[in-house]
Amino acid sequence: MRFEQMVDAAVAEFKQKMGQFCGDIDASTLTPDMAEHIAGVLQASLASAGVAGYRAFLLSHECQADIIVSQGERFRFKSEREKCFLTPFGDMVLSRRCYQDASDMKSCVPLDEAWGMEGQYMAPQVREAVLYSCAHVTPEETAQLLKKCALFTPHATAIKHVLEKTGELIKAHRDTLDKAVRAQETVPEQTRALVISMDAATVLLNEKGVHFGRRAERPHKGGPRETPTAYRIAMVGSVSCYGRDRDGLPERFCSRYLAQMPEERCPAFKVRLEAELDDAQSAAPPGTARIALLDGARELWNYIDKEPRFDDYHKCIDYWHAVEHLSVAAEALFGSQGDAAKKWYEKYSRLLMEFDDAAHRICRSIDYYEQRLGLSKSRSALLHEQRTYFERNGHRMPYATFRRNGWPIGSGPIEAACKTLVKTRLCRSGMRWSREGGQRILNLRAYVKSNRWECAWHHIKQLKVAI
Repeated sequence: MRFEQMVDAAVAEFKQKMGQFCGDIDASTLTPDMAEHIAGVLQASLASAGVAGYRAFLLSHECQADIIVSQGERFRFKSEREKCFLTPFGDMVLSRRCYQDASDMKSCVPLDEAWGMEGQYMAPQVREAVLYSCAHVTPEETAQLLKKCALFTPHATAIKHVLEKTGELIKAHRDTLDKAVRAQETVPEQTRALVISMDAATVLLNEKGVHFGRRAERPHKGGPRETPTAYRIAMVGSVSCYGRDRDGLPERFCSRYLAQMPEERCPAFKVRLEAELDDAQSAAPPGTARIALLDGARELWNYIDKEPRFDDYHKCIDYWHAVEHLSVAAEALFGSQGDAAKKWYEKYSRLLMEFDDAAHRICRSIDYYEQRLGLSKSRSALLHEQRTYFERNGHRMPYATFRRNGWPIGSGPIEAACKTLVKTRLCRSGMRWSREGGQRILNLRAYVKSNRWECAWHHIKQLKVAI
């Protein structure tokens, strides 16, 4: 019966709106403008019909008792009150029965509780749409986008409110939420290597700090040159599953990302990354190689080298960072003109691929040529920096072994993640962030980029219901 009432209400509303919109239209001749107009009429009529049908369905579940018991307390019917809800079909005004306790200090709306909308304005489908969009663009852009392509048109202020409330909910239950999401994932059976990577991305915070950039050529009138801001380092981590393709080359099956706004010594980031690793390692097939693949950042390698959990990991510095240093060394030795630098670079970039001790060979070659070429102080100092790099990181350059095993030697995915996860969204022109506001966006964006959105949103809704 409820479904019949819903259908009857929707059909009646659709007919009424279509008659209202189309009564005076001359549709005898089809034109592009006419077709566009009719499409708009149908869209508006469908929205009204959806609201009417949805309202009828909800009201069919309205509580009719004079006295109810909620959470062990008695509540008496007080009055009917209207409230506007934003549904997938647009605004819906709903008159609900409201109850109050004996002291008139507490109120209860059974219908709101029953459909999970207590204290809410947006229906779950609408909240999901605006949060998913805000992971990609600003609330203002989200409002404009939905106005163009959806039946519901939330205001940017309402979107910001939902973003803030959901962000606080995720923050309070992030460990539980992430664990629940990971529990529903599996590691591909073809996985032969589990790779952890980390990298950093700068974010402009709305905090006082050292100003970066050139000085103003003349003093500004009326106060400071600009709002005090500071660039700080946000961290991005990934856990990736790799196998081998038909040619024996590494094939990435999936990557799970996390991102953390700037924090001193990165404690929250490390805890989350290690939890991600624990679950991935426990689910990986037996014999899966464990690999730490990073660029040359000393702070990150200090963490990897000092943390016991990584003692059995194969450690590798990104090949492309290594050859960048090799290129600088070649130019410091032979200059940027002529073929000598190119030939030396090509020779040792190839040797890096073929021999695990290639870094030692590079250092010997640098020493040999430095003694014979009579370099200037500046070029000698630059060359010394590159030699130190290869001497310090040579044991992290087992590219020949990695290639034989079909393991990756480049940290491109994590570098791309820094751009797509952090920079693309948080570093647009004029953007300055609080740490809390930036983290709300990064949490949502990490779920999207890790292909976890559907699962994460399901559990976010469950948290809301549980609370």
